[in-house]
Amino acid sequence: MSSSSPAPGRAVTRTLSDDPLGGTVRRTVLPSGLRVLSEAIPAMRSVSFGIWVAVGSRDETGPQAGAAHFLEHLLFKGTRKRTALEISSEIEAVGGETNAFTTKEYTCYYARVLDEDLPLAIDVMCDAVADSVLAEQDVETERGVILEEIAMHDDEPGDEVHDLFARAIYGDHPLGRLISGTEETVTPMTRRQIQGFYRRRYTPPQIVIAAAGNLDHAAVVKLVRQALRGTPLDTDPAAPAPHRSTTPAVRTKPAATLVEPKETEQAHVILGCPAIDRTDDRRFALGVLNNVLGGGMSSRLFQEIREQRGLAYSVYSYASQYADSGVFAVYAGCAPGKVDEVLDLTRAELARVAAEGITEAELARGKGMSKGSFVLGLEDTGSRMSRLAKGELLYGNLMPVDELLARVDAVTLADVNDLAAELLARPMSLAVVGPFDEGAFTR
Repeated sequence: MSSSSPAPGRAVTRTLSDDPLGGTVRRTVLPSGLRVLSEAIPAMRSVSFGIWVAVGSRDETGPQAGAAHFLEHLLFKGTRKRTALEISSEIEAVGGETNAFTTKEYTCYYARVLDEDLPLAIDVMCDAVADSVLAEQDVETERGVILEEIAMHDDEPGDEVHDLFARAIYGDHPLGRLISGTEETVTPMTRRQIQGFYRRRYTPPQIVIAAAGNLDHAAVVKLVRQALRGTPLDTDPAAPAPHRSTTPAVRTKPAATLVEPKETEQAHVILGCPAIDRTDDRRFALGVLNNVLGGGMSSRLFQEIREQRGLAYSVYSYASQYADSGVFAVYAGCAPGKVDEVLDLTRAELARVAAEGITEAELARGKGMSKGSFVLGLEDTGSRMSRLAKGELLYGNLMPVDELLARVDAVTLADVNDLAAELLARPMSLAVVGPFDEGAFTR
C-alpha cells in the first residue's frame, strides 16, 4: 500500500493492514514529518520499539567515513536528562534490553521490554536519540572502543573478505567502504564533526519509529510526542523524506581479483558480481535462485562442495540489495590448498545454471524455502518491528504478508532461468583472504 504523505502541520493516522498472520498495523505521520508505525499483537506480552534513521555509511564523505557508526556509539553515552548508566540501568531494571546497529543505508536504535514497560522504553530511547550531549570525554572514550572494534574485525578474516569483496565491486564509492570507518578516518574525527553530522542528518523527516507487540497505537503516538517535546526533534512542520532514490544507479567496477595476504589456517573466498537493486521485481526470482544455488544444506553448492567432496565446512550464496545496486555472491571457507578446486567447482556450477537453468523440483523447493523463512522470521516482536520500519524506510510501503507470499508463488521457472542466464554469465569479481601472494588467482 502506498504511504502518501499528508500536508505538513497535522498528524494523520491510517490503518495499513489487519493481517490474519499478525495484528493491526497503523501509521501516523506527525507534523514534523516523523513517522510512527505499530503492529498490535495482543497475544504477546512484550513490545519491541525501534527508532530508525535513514542515514548510513553511504551518506558520509571520505573524511567522514565511520561518522554514522561513531554516532551510534555515542547516543547511549548521556543526554541532558540521563547519564550513560541511567540509560542502560533504567531498561535493565525491568528486564529489558537495548542495542543499536549501523548499516550502509540506515541506523537503528531499539529496545525490547514487557508490554507494561513500553512507556519507559519510549521515553529512554527517544531521549537518547534526540538529545544526546556528545560530551568530549565520551567522544574520546568511544574512539578507543571503535578502534578496538576495527582491530578485532581485522582479526576475523571471515568478515574481512566481505569488505574486500565490497571494495572489488564498488571501489571508492561509499558502498565499498567499511561501515566502521578506518583507523585513518576515526582517529582524527572531532566532536564538532560528529555533532554536525548528528544535527544535519538526524531530522524528523528522516526518522521512522516502529513498535510491535501488545500495544495501543494511539498511546504509542502520544508517548512519542511527549518524549520528543522540547528536544531538537521537536521541529517545525515538514513532510517525510522520500525513500532513497534509485537513480542514478551506482557505477560498479569491472570484474577484478583482490587478495589480502594473511597467515590464516583457512582461506576465505567470495566470488560474485553486481546484481539487482531492492526495488527490482525480479528480487523474488533472485531469492528462489539463491536458495537453489547456495541457500541451504540441500542447495547445489553445499551438496557438491561440502557433502560430496568435503572441500569446505562453510559454503553458501547470498544476495545483498541497496536502493540503487546489489550483488550476488558465493562464499566458501576452506583449506588454502583446496581453494583452486573450490573455485573451479563454483564457477562450473554457476555456468551450468546460467546455461541450463534449474529444474521444476528445485523451483518448488526454492519457493518453499523463501516463504517458510519469511513467515518463520515473523515469530517475534523484534522481526515484526523491523519489517514495519524497513517497509516504510526502504520501500515507502508495507507489503502485506499474503501479498508477499503470493509474489513468491507467482515466480515461474522461466523467471528464474532468465535471471540466471543474465546474472550468472556476468564477469565475476573474486576476493580472497588467506596465505597467498597479492598476484595469486590472476587467471
